[in-house]
Amino acid sequence: MREEYDFSNSVANPYAKRVKKQISIRIETDTIDYFKDLAKETGITYQNLINSYLTECAHKHVKPELKWA
Repeated sequence: MREEYDFSNSVANPYAKRVKKQISIRIETDTIDYFKDLAKETGITYQNLINSYLTECAHKHVKPELKWA
């Protein structure tokens, strides 16, 4: 192993802005079950499906329709 390394020609990580942040969120069990079933069909983890859906909503500026009983 070298004592010093030369990073003067290094390139910034192009994926640094796409870093995911872990959070805690309360989601209804029916909603989780829906995404888990969808995950079985698609072969994608349910967490990634939820993230993809929320990302798509954010890109399209989708606003939820809140209807209180």
